[in-house]
Amino acid sequence: MTINLATESGFHAPGTEIFNFEPLFSIGGLDVTKPMLMAFVGSAIVVTLFYVACAKPTMVPGRLQALVELGYTFVRDDIARSIIGGKKGDKYVPLLVSLFFFIWILNLFAVIPLLQFPVTSRIAYPAVLAITVYLLFIFLGIKHQGPVGYFKNMMFPPGIPKPVYVILAPLEFISTILVRPFTHAVRLFANMFAGHVLIAFFAVTAYYFIVETQGLGIVIGVAGFVMTIAMTGFEMFIQVLQAFIFTLLAAVYIQSSVEVDH
Repeated sequence: MTINLATESGFHAPGTEIFNFEPLFSIGGLDVTKPMLMAFVGSAIVVTLFYVACAKPTMVPGRLQALVELGYTFVRDDIARSIIGGKKGDKYVPLLVSLFFFIWILNLFAVIPLLQFPVTSRIAYPAVLAITVYLLFIFLGIKHQGPVGYFKNMMFPPGIPKPVYVILAPLEFISTILVRPFTHAVRLFANMFAGHVLIAFFAVTAYYFIVETQGLGIVIGVAGFVMTIAMTGFEMFIQVLQAFIFTLLAAVYIQSSVEVDH
């Protein structure tokens, strides 16, 4: 796709067209695109990874088992137990571990040859994950605090002068019920979207100025090639960081529902 952008008449920087995909095939009237297929593959990878690594665990773990155990322990200790609490946090470890690994793999597809696309750069996928977390923490809040108590604790925290509630209550309601799921999804989407555009831009720059031009243009092309490599390395760091942040925020939201903070 990037080559086509670079070989048309003159240099054309990649835009939103790199996020558009024609259907690969149809199943029962449903058009399956590349991101949809990659999302299914990502799910299969997570399930297969944990099954193969943990179906027959050994006292001296192999490389795959050690890697999975390292990731599991990290999410359990540094996210679930650290944010939600010991026994309370352990109940949500499977969910948080699944979120972390699933998002990480969908992000990681961006730097895998032939795939080269972060599924989470399409807003629908972060939105579905954020809505899932949103419905869960609303359910848990009502379950643990009661329908009245949950919204009361959310909108009317104690220790604040009553006149302030006129402004604070609607702000808290809007922040928790409307803004929170939106920002949860957009944070992941925006980072993956921007990273993909930057890598595509430098890749197109490298190709065009090395292949299509001569003289000083090659210098620009080499610079673009170096930046493509550098941005790819940086993007790999951002991929795991965004998976961590999304999972961390999910734990924070769950904690605020199962335990009154105020």
